Amino acid sequence: MSEKSIFENISRAPTSQRASEIEAGPKGAIGGTVSVTIDGEKMKVPLGTTILEACREMGVHIPTLCHHEDLCIAGVCRMCLVEVEGMRTLQASCAYPITAPISIRTHTAKVRRARRHIIDLMLKYHYGECYACGRNNNCELQSLAKEYGVDYFRFGHPEKPMYEIDRSSHSVVRDMNKCVLCRRCVRTCIDLQEVGVLEAIHRGEKTIISTYLNKPLGKVVCINCGQCINRCPTGALRANDPTDEVWAAIDDPSKHVIIQTAPSPRAGIGECFGLEPGTPMTYQMNTALRRCGFDKVFDTNFTADLTIIEEGSELLIRLYKALVEKDESVALPQFTSCSPGWVKYLEHFYPEMIPNLSTAKSPQQMFGAVIKTYYAKMHNIDPKNIVTVALMPCSAKKFECNRPEMCDSGFKDVDYGLTTRELGKMISEAGIDLPAMPKSDFDDPFGTATGSGVIFGATGGVMESALRTVIELVVGCKVEDLFDHADIMPVRGFDGIRYVELKIDNVGPVPSIVSHLVPNWDWLKGATLKVAVAHGTANAKKVLDDIKAGGKFSECHFIEFMACPGGCLGGGGQPIPTTPEIRAKRAEAIYAEDSACEVRKSHENPAILQIYNEFLMEGPCGHLSHKLLHTSYTARGKYIS
Repeated sequence: MSEKSIFENISRAPTSQRASEIEAGPKGAIGGTVSVTIDGEKMKVPLGTTILEACREMGVHIPTLCHHEDLCIAGVCRMCLVEVEGMRTLQASCAYPITAPISIRTHTAKVRRARRHIIDLMLKYHYGECYACGRNNNCELQSLAKEYGVDYFRFGHPEKPMYEIDRSSHSVVRDMNKCVLCRRCVRTCIDLQEVGVLEAIHRGEKTIISTYLNKPLGKVVCINCGQCINRCPTGALRANDPTDEVWAAIDDPSKHVIIQTAPSPRAGIGECFGLEPGTPMTYQMNTALRRCGFDKVFDTNFTADLTIIEEGSELLIRLYKALVEKDESVALPQFTSCSPGWVKYLEHFYPEMIPNLSTAKSPQQMFGAVIKTYYAKMHNIDPKNIVTVALMPCSAKKFECNRPEMCDSGFKDVDYGLTTRELGKMISEAGIDLPAMPKSDFDDPFGTATGSGVIFGATGGVMESALRTVIELVVGCKVEDLFDHADIMPVRGFDGIRYVELKIDNVGPVPSIVSHLVPNWDWLKGATLKVAVAHGTANAKKVLDDIKAGGKFSECHFIEFMACPGGCLGGGGQPIPTTPEIRAKRAEAIYAEDSACEVRKSHENPAILQIYNEFLMEGPCGHLSHKLLHTSYTARGKYIS
C-alpha cells in the first residue's frame, strides 16, 4: 500500500466514536492509546499500532505472506485483509496504522472469500508439485492453501515452467516458477543488507523479480549471504545443495570422508526436527554423523581458535609497524575475514579497503588446509582420497570453498559446504531421529576446542574471543580479573553496531608463542585499544562510510564484521523461519555452551599448542602458517595464494 493510500484510509476512518476513546500520553509526550474493537472484543493499543499488531496482541490469527518481522511494511500480498467498520473496501492489516477508534472484523465471509481468491490466484502461476519441492512441509503458501481449504485449482495451474532455473551461483538457486511476488527477497537485499541485487520489474501480471539486466545470479554482485532464502516463503530461492555428491563420497570405500561442524548449526539443527530454537544438539549430532557414514567428525571450533591466534598475531604485527616503526603503509583498522559474505561485500563495494582485511582465512578454510596436510601426513593418507565436508550455517561458505585460490594444500581445501538445513535432510534420509541419538564427543586430534571457538557463532563472538586472548598475552593477567567469568559483555548483543574502548594500563612479558613477533609490550602501555562490531552488511556500510569520512571508527584498531543479522547464528543456511526472537534463542545456546567449556581461551587450547609445536613450528604468521592459513591480495583486490 502506498503512503498516499495509507493517509487516505486514516482520513476516512470513522469519527463517530467518542473522543474519550483516544487517551493522550504523558504531558509533552508523543503518542497515547486508542480504543479498538476486534471481533467484538475491546482493547487499547498505542497510537499508530497496526491492525495486525493489535490482532496478534489479542491472540487473533491473521494470515500473512509478504510480512516479516525483519523487514519493512510492504502490504503487497493482501493475505492479511480485514473489514474495518465504515469502510467500503477491505484493508491490509499489516499496513493500516490505528490512529482513531475503529471496529474490525477479521474472519467474515467477505474476508475469507477474498483470502481464498488471493491464494487461488497465486497458485495459478505457481508451477511444480509440492512433494518434489525442497520447502515441502515448510512452505507458507502450502500452509495457507491448507488453512483455507484449497482442494482444486480454481483459476488453473501451470502445466509447464515459464522460467529456467538459475543455478549459476555456488550458493543460491533461483526458481521463479515458484515466486509469489511477495518481494521479501527484494526488501531483504535492498533494505536489510543494502546490496540491491534483486528488484521487481514490469507491472501487473507481467511483474517479475529480476537481477540487473536479468543476468544470472552468479554474474551479478550477489554476496551469497542467503538472507533472501531465509525470508522467501516458498521454494523460489534455495541453497545450492551438494548432498548427492556427499552421499556418493560416503558410499565410495576409497574415500576418507571428514566433516567439520561449526558452532551455529548445533544451536539450530534441532529446529529441523521440531525442537525449540536454541536446543543444543552438539553431541547427538556427532553420533548421527557417524551413523550417516562420515569417517571422522571434527570441531570447526579448533580452527576458530587457530584463527584467533593467527588473526590476533597479524593485528599485533600491524600495530607494531604502525606505532613503533611508523610505517604509514599499514592498513588500520584491521577487519575480520571469517565471514565470506562480508568479504565479498567489501570486494564489490569498497575494494579500496581490501588491504584492511585480515589475511587470515576463515576457520572453515583453515581446517581444510590442515586436514589435507598435517592430518594426512599424521595418518599416512593420500590427500587426494580425503573428502572434506564443512557443516556451516552459511550459504556463502559454498562460494568460499569454491574460490579458486583456496587450494594451498595442493588440493581443494574444502570439497563441499553443507548448510544446517541440508544436513538435517541427510540425517532424516538416513532414518535417524536426531533428538533420540545418544551423545558422543568429537574425534581427536581436532575435537579439542574452547569456549572462544564456540562463540564465533554469535555477532561479537570473534571480537570477544580475540580480546580474551589479547588481554592475557599483552596485559599478563587473567581476563577474569577484568571481566566476570571472562564474559566481555560490552561486545555482546544485537545492537547493529557496537564500539568499545579498553585502556591498557599495564603490560606483562611477551609469551613465547608470539615472542618472534615483538620484543616487548612497552609500546602498548597506556594505550587505548579501540574496537567495534557490526553485523549485517547494512550496518557494515555505515561503519565503512564513517571510516571514509574520518569518523570515530577510523580510529579503531580492530573491527569485527559479519554479513548476516545476528552473525552466523542468523546465517543463510540456518533453519527457516528466522526472526529476532529465534536468533536470540540460538545465541543463548551458544553462550551456554561457552560457559560450560573447561577451557575458554584460544591460546590455552592444548591442541593449538600441539600443532604449533609439531607442524607450524615457525609460530603464528610464520612462513608455513602464512602459506596454508592466510591469503594475500593484488592491488585490484582479488585474492591470490
